[in-house]
Amino acid sequence: MPARTPAPFDLESLKSALPKIFDQAQTTTANHQKNFVALYKLHSDAAAITEPVQNGKSFKLTGERTFEDVFNDMLLRILPLKKGTTVADRVIKFIASYAQFIANKSTPLPSSQLAFSNIVTDVEYRKETALDEEEETPFERFLSHLVHFLLNGCTAKDKVVRYRVLQCIADTISHLGEIDEDLYGTLRTTLLDRLRDKERAVRMQAVIALTKLSYSEDPSDLKEGEQTILQTLFDTMACDPSADVRRAALLNIPANPETIPALLGRSRDVDATIRKLLYTNVLREFLSNKDRPAGPVAGFTHPRALTIAQRELIVRNGLGDREESVKAAARQLLGTWVDVVRKGGPKKEEAKEEEGSKSEAVIEDMIAFLKLFDLTEDTIAEDALSNVLDTRADIYEYIEFPEEYWETITPERAFLARVYIDRCIAKEDTIKSDTVLPVVTLMAFRIQDAYNALVQHVEEDVAHAAAGLADEDEDARARREEARLDREFAIGELLKLAVNLNYGDEIGRRKMFQLVRGMLSQDVLPEALLARCLDVLRVLSPSERDLIRVVVEVVHELRDPGDDEQEAEQALKGDVDDTETEMGSPRRPQQRVAAQLPKPVAEMSPEEKARVDAVDLRCLALCIGMLERVNGTFEENSTLEGILGELIIPAVKRREMALREKGLVSLGLCCLIARKMAQSSIQLFLSQVQAAPEVLKIRVLQIIFDILMVHEGAFLGPGCPNGDMIVEFLLQLLGSEEAERVQALLVVGIAKLMLSGMVTDERVLQTLVLVFITPDTASNQELRQCLSYFFPVYSYSSAANQHRMKKIFVPLYERLTQIYHDWDGEDEMVTPAQVALMFADWTNPLHAREAARGLRKDCEKDPIHIELATDVVKALFSADYDKEDKKGLCQMLGKLYLPDEVDADKVRILKLLVTNLRSRRPPKDTAAKNALAKFDAALSKKYEAQLENFSEDEFRKLEELRDLFEFLDDIIPDFDDEDEPPKKGRKRRSLSVATETTTSAATSGDRSPPPSPRHGKGKAK
Repeated sequence: MPARTPAPFDLESLKSALPKIFDQAQTTTANHQKNFVALYKLHSDAAAITEPVQNGKSFKLTGERTFEDVFNDMLLRILPLKKGTTVADRVIKFIASYAQFIANKSTPLPSSQLAFSNIVTDVEYRKETALDEEEETPFERFLSHLVHFLLNGCTAKDKVVRYRVLQCIADTISHLGEIDEDLYGTLRTTLLDRLRDKERAVRMQAVIALTKLSYSEDPSDLKEGEQTILQTLFDTMACDPSADVRRAALLNIPANPETIPALLGRSRDVDATIRKLLYTNVLREFLSNKDRPAGPVAGFTHPRALTIAQRELIVRNGLGDREESVKAAARQLLGTWVDVVRKGGPKKEEAKEEEGSKSEAVIEDMIAFLKLFDLTEDTIAEDALSNVLDTRADIYEYIEFPEEYWETITPERAFLARVYIDRCIAKEDTIKSDTVLPVVTLMAFRIQDAYNALVQHVEEDVAHAAAGLADEDEDARARREEARLDREFAIGELLKLAVNLNYGDEIGRRKMFQLVRGMLSQDVLPEALLARCLDVLRVLSPSERDLIRVVVEVVHELRDPGDDEQEAEQALKGDVDDTETEMGSPRRPQQRVAAQLPKPVAEMSPEEKARVDAVDLRCLALCIGMLERVNGTFEENSTLEGILGELIIPAVKRREMALREKGLVSLGLCCLIARKMAQSSIQLFLSQVQAAPEVLKIRVLQIIFDILMVHEGAFLGPGCPNGDMIVEFLLQLLGSEEAERVQALLVVGIAKLMLSGMVTDERVLQTLVLVFITPDTASNQELRQCLSYFFPVYSYSSAANQHRMKKIFVPLYERLTQIYHDWDGEDEMVTPAQVALMFADWTNPLHAREAARGLRKDCEKDPIHIELATDVVKALFSADYDKEDKKGLCQMLGKLYLPDEVDADKVRILKLLVTNLRSRRPPKDTAAKNALAKFDAALSKKYEAQLENFSEDEFRKLEELRDLFEFLDDIIPDFDDEDEPPKKGRKRRSLSVATETTTSAATSGDRSPPPSPRHGKGKAK
């Protein structure tokens, strides 16, 4: 029987077959794979139908066009469906997956799958139809047509259509394969334009599409100065007003060395969710490349792939975030870092069988983790380690420090031990702290060995320099310098740890005391370690008096060296007799001191002068460290008087900057514990500020503010003669100072004085507001940040402060408008209207109640905004304000809080002023006029009971309101041609100023005839 010939394919069947496929696809995604095959079969059969044209020289793609038309019809049906419609999302997913399906057909199938495949691939299609490699297949033409068709809808008027079109492009763009340059250029331009769409959903899809398109972009093909797609996306990720768009950019921009800096910038995003996603979905997600066939390798966000600055940025911003969820994400990331930085990658717990090996392995992991950071900079490494110890109980429990641990002291090992012991003490884990704390004697010997190695290192450097070997290789010098800094850091960590040791062992205590005192007596000890030694010495000293005595002895030894140097060296070597008391009398007999008086400065050589100055600097540093740790008064420690006269006062008189600075700091610290000395020295510090360079000026201002804060009653209290002079001096200095650091320090100091209530001068408050809003301080971020925090805190902290803010507003606003209109600089200045809204917020009693968290009672009854509105309405009578200035004040009235309970007289005065303002000096701006009418209506509705039967004539009889009516009577009505003419109707002035809510609009049109002109004009004072 002959074979049956298949019936030719009917293009009309597409109109019924495709809707069935799309109907199934919108129901569930489970049948998509089956429908891909069916749709592909229809597509192939339709593509085979062509019509010859031009006498058979070419063909018309009749089948392809019919298939595309039906397909477009199906696509158009889901484009108007709003976001969130499930059926539309399934259809778009089906279309994108079909594009991927036919794109995969462009590659030959593996031989193992050929026997089971009934679908013709593009490669086989080319063989069967004898197509060249450069000729397009029907499926490639279909994808190109689909993109062209979708691009037409990117500029549709309907926002839903634009969203659906961009969604389809974003899902399909990864499977387009090779497209011609014209289509690529049109696609790129269109998507970049959609980044400026007003709808955030459209911008989100444009971002997703562009991130996929960025993989194929070649920067060399761009014009000079043209931004790449990635650079444009960086701007969008940083500056787009919608958090959803920024989040889409963050999650879709590929992580690589080029994009990491921009991605890390989102750790300071204003949206907490974005900050959290950076740590959970970006930094943790790309720690390793799990898709490599050879196994996981370090990814682009692996801590070792990042720079030290980037790692510190991640830790600083993550652990310092105000949102707990972001902090938790950062802690989890740090815990993951500990695992991935291990040698050979993450280790399995089964490998750690013995208890000792577990401890050693954990310590090795933590040391590898600490090597990611610069331990000497800031507290970032300490914060990171502390959080790992808090979140990883498996690490915290297994850390131990046996005697073998202390045999090799490196910066990381010393740092780990010190931070771990600090955490045990902070957690009050006495069992663990007693277990890991070393014996005092052992620690003293370890510190001694480390210090002797440092001294030897320094002596070798000096010997090299003296022998003329300083011209060695620069890398070698850098390595020696780094080694010296590592030794210093390790000693500093051991000294910090020594503060927490148990000094119940008298022998160990004596050994530690002799060691620390001997280190302080040697000028080779780095100045950075002086404070650490003094901390240990304070713990070892029975009282402050003994601490001061020991430091004074050391100062005398340094300034007049003799046999005590040998004693100090013996102490460092451990050869001091244990029976000798450390708290004895001064070691140097008076006869020897008298016999070896120092040479006069005039008789010294330049080398001797330099040596003496270096010793004095060292002694002043010791004095500063000691005085910072003294809480008693100067009078209780008479030993300080000798140091003051012999060392500190002469240093203050020196011309050398370093000596004078340390001398002034020492004198300032003495003043903090000596009230009389502070009173006699304050003028000295004020005079030093005038001509001092910036560095010294900063230190002196810090001293001045510290003295004012400590001895508040002596300088700024009631009845103090110099209080006004000091405030005036600070204001003049703030107005004339140009250095940003000094400006910021002045503002911080004055803000502290204001918050503490020591300064209540309204001029100071006005000055701070002007400094805050002036464009001259726009680049001073420290100053702006301080004041942006200060004003709300100051205002909400007490009712008196809010009333003080209310009192300065009107004169400040008048002054601000003059400054604003005279400003001609390049930077934009804050408008007076914005400042008015700030004051409305700062003086709001409800905001004060929320900020004070119940500490302030009955805030809702405070009539401060009624009083502020009265001041503002009086100011609106002034003819000195232009339209915009009055508009800002009128709009401010609508932001004021009207309490339920208020004195009736205050309400009536305010109503009287508003009524007269609307009838005699109405605003010329329509928006201002509407705002004033709205406030008038709200006032009448809110206080209808208080305003009932209220008559202006009766109010005029009150003696205490004479000034108010004199002010109103002096007002000359102002009707310019620019103003709208009054509405027609009876012009009758009612004696009652009370209005109903329903008649407030009519009241605004009823104006009395203007009185006869008067010479001169009244002005609100």
